[in-house]
Amino acid sequence: MTNAHLYVLDTNVLMHDPTALFRFEEHDIYLPIMVLEELDAAKKGLSEVARNARQASRFLDDLIGDADRDTIEKGLSLSRVQKKEEATGAQGKLFLQTSQLADPLPGINGNLPDNKILSTTVALEKIYPDRRITLVSKDINLRIKARVVGINAEDYHSDKTLDDATLLYPGIEKLPNNFWETHGKNLECHKESSETLYTLKGPLVAQCHPNQCLYIEGDKPFEAIVTEVHDDSVSIRHAKDYRNEVHAVWGIKARNLEQNFALNLLLDPNVDFITLLGKAGTGKTLLALAAGLNQTLDTGLYREIIMTRVTVPVGEDIGFLPGTEEEKMTPWMGALMDNLEVLNEVEGGEWGQAATADLLNNRIKIRSLNFMRGRTFLNRYIIIDEAQNLTAKQMKTLITRAGPGTKLVCVGNISQIDTPYLTETTSGLTYVVNRFKDWRHSGHLILKHGERSRLADFASRVL
Repeated sequence: MTNAHLYVLDTNVLMHDPTALFRFEEHDIYLPIMVLEELDAAKKGLSEVARNARQASRFLDDLIGDADRDTIEKGLSLSRVQKKEEATGAQGKLFLQTSQLADPLPGINGNLPDNKILSTTVALEKIYPDRRITLVSKDINLRIKARVVGINAEDYHSDKTLDDATLLYPGIEKLPNNFWETHGKNLECHKESSETLYTLKGPLVAQCHPNQCLYIEGDKPFEAIVTEVHDDSVSIRHAKDYRNEVHAVWGIKARNLEQNFALNLLLDPNVDFITLLGKAGTGKTLLALAAGLNQTLDTGLYREIIMTRVTVPVGEDIGFLPGTEEEKMTPWMGALMDNLEVLNEVEGGEWGQAATADLLNNRIKIRSLNFMRGRTFLNRYIIIDEAQNLTAKQMKTLITRAGPGTKLVCVGNISQIDTPYLTETTSGLTYVVNRFKDWRHSGHLILKHGERSRLADFASRVL
């Protein structure tokens, strides 16, 4: 072995991200035999974990190839599968456990899989005292035990989009009061369709992103949305005011600045992908649904609304659900039903509400994420609720289902993640926000002001 850093990978790292084998650049990787056993046990099934376990096994099979025992003991070059996109940049070696390495640990049951991995790491430190050895695991308790016995342990960081969730692009920017003094000298104005666009230059231009929401408070409030970003200038347009009863969307009007910007993005046919983040009660799902109904039933821009979400329970799983795909998904779609009740109230009388409910049921489809692979949605308005519980890989699978004329809206709250091993910085929702912020056909907004009720708003702040 060389003097490169040696990382011992826990099984959950590979089941979370199979490409982790190629994420350690010039450093070496060591896999205890227990990891291979756990990968083998987890490979059966159709879950995301099972698919990742099978993919990790395929990567290992490619790396080993026809190598003999001596070659395996000397280390397998991770660059030998450099032709794969996932392997780009991997220059270290992969070492597999080929002999018994059991170092008994005081007070720890050595028969448990995690403890076997820990004891193997302890033994490696004694065999290679000159090397820096680190155990990499998504399991917090295993990392704690490793530090207790004197082993350096780390979380898996390569899947993090950001170092801190507070650095996430907000999608909205408050402009300084002297904005027009510094940016209005070379102002150009031109008509495009029915809108007036303004092209301006200045020091803040370099910080702008497409479809970013800009505003100025004070005696002369100003609200605008960036339409295009050039090398040394940006084009902006006035935001439409949906706080006015005249411009209400399916009986819903914006209650604050953020909701007004959200409706502007949701109703813009040039924006194909929208992410709405925010705490409970900010109106994310209601606004997305109202805009979808407006563009599906009123303007006919889309054929139907498709709503889906990941089925991760908050508490104990309630078990088997009978019925069709839509009937099985119904218990998970409480947010949809609640918001439809609000939207349905705009129709007068019981007969009108019943007729509207039948119409909505025919134009809104509930679909399961489990059956999305391989599908193509044409001219659909897709809402992915609770998107914070999706991994980056799942998010990619869903977004690539969108065909011509389809708009996809992701709503979620990254502070309420229920999926194991996902955090605010590794969530698929955070991932797509960061990757799409410079695309001209995407929009993003973080809603901060709760409008559900004074009780819900106060609970969100103090609990």
